[in-house]
Amino acid sequence: MAVLELRDVMIGRGRRAVLSGVNAAVQPGEFIGVFGPNGAGKSTLFATLLGLLPVMQGELSVLGQPVRRGNALIGFMPQHRVQALEVRLSGWDFVASAYQGQRWGLPLLGRAGREAVQDALATVGAEALARRPLGSLSGGERQRLLLAQAILGRPRLLLLDEPLISLDPRYQQAVVELVARVQHERNLTVLMSAHELNPLLGTMNRVMYLGGGQAALGTVAEVITGPVLSKLYSAPIEVIRHGQRIFVVNGLTNSSQEAPHDADRHDALV
Repeated sequence: MAVLELRDVMIGRGRRAVLSGVNAAVQPGEFIGVFGPNGAGKSTLFATLLGLLPVMQGELSVLGQPVRRGNALIGFMPQHRVQALEVRLSGWDFVASAYQGQRWGLPLLGRAGREAVQDALATVGAEALARRPLGSLSGGERQRLLLAQAILGRPRLLLLDEPLISLDPRYQQAVVELVARVQHERNLTVLMSAHELNPLLGTMNRVMYLGGGQAALGTVAEVITGPVLSKLYSAPIEVIRHGQRIFVVNGLTNSSQEAPHDADRHDALV
């Protein structure tokens, strides 16, 4: 049974469709990288999978069931900025605040809750961060705690929304390796959105590329090609492989023409 199945799906915000005609299936244990420029629909897709936005058209299922809000089988790691009220929270309290879906205020944890928090911290190697104030942690350390939050309750599907943003390359690679280890240990299916291909190339099984209101799912070799991306953007796109790098650029010869906004150049190890 597919973990995710989309059949002629249309999603959007309000009355505005962001993606339409999406047909895709994600199998158990896959690691899918989700790419595309700002506004292409990455966050909208995740919000729809979480049941926060309705499906406008088509059929969308998670583990064989219709999408619903508060599905404990889905763990979510949002793009996070530390709020003023969180700065003084310890790492333990920050993770505990997400127990059983709670995000505001600290729950009164029984034995099972305390064990779940400890287990999540141990799984991501964050025991040493438990007593430190959140405001004293680096971006990479905070990402460990966010991942610990996401795996509370032992979900089967993990959605990671831009976890590499604002991290330097060393921390990016560390986060990817951590997610891959947790995926293997807990037998998870992972969808991770990102702007750059290269940190994920050695880890992801397939790529989902969003653009022009459409989506393409396949291997890097199948999707990151001139014909596929040109179809997505309804514009000529070139994929140039030079040594160990991939460049996705506007194929127009007029140098004044720009590639689609923000995410059409990928420096990638292949």
